[in-house]
Amino acid sequence: MTLPEQMSGVVLNGHGGPEMLEWRDDLAVPVPGKTDVLVRVAAAGVNNTDINTRTAWYSKGEAEADDATWSGTPLKLPRIQGADVCGRIVAVGAAIDPARIGERILIEPCIREADGASLETPWYFGSECDGGFAQYVRVAARHAHAIDCDLTDMELASFPCSYSTAENMLTRANVRENETVLVTGASGGVGSAAVQLAREPCHQHQR
Repeated sequence: MTLPEQMSGVVLNGHGGPEMLEWRDDLAVPVPGKTDVLVRVAAAGVNNTDINTRTAWYSKGEAEADDATWSGTPLKLPRIQGADVCGRIVAVGAAIDPARIGERILIEPCIREADGASLETPWYFGSECDGGFAQYVRVAARHAHAIDCDLTDMELASFPCSYSTAENMLTRANVRENETVLVTGASGGVGSAAVQLAREPCHQHQR
């Protein structure tokens, strides 16, 4: 398919309230690197990390909030946020199988590879790098996971952070069949995901 050169999206121009977000129609469509894929965003959820990054919640208190990303590095502005993304691969880098074009995918938000190199400290999607609050986004192919299910794009966009966090917590706790799991804050995204996963027999095969 022929891709446009420009796209629409929302950019963060600085730390603060929602007034720091700006809709733009002149953003450059990302070009995938050798080990990247380009994703046409179908839906993007608003993650607590998106809000925390915008408000400089992660900062240790420096006046300039120069450590306000998830990993504690300076936030490069303007930044396209959007940690939780569902979409389809529309282009791939030279080292990626072209057969992946057309895949419906979820993006893993904890980024361990960027610009073709492994990261010493993981980034968070939409924080240290651009995320999914735009029509297109690029990401290392290893972080784009194929999805084949009947859930809608909007439903799937609620999964990446909350369900992966809940899955990791249940795995680290080594939860076994017939055990009782206490989930505090069960009404939140991670909590409700933990309740659902703990109740599913299929969770046992993850171990």
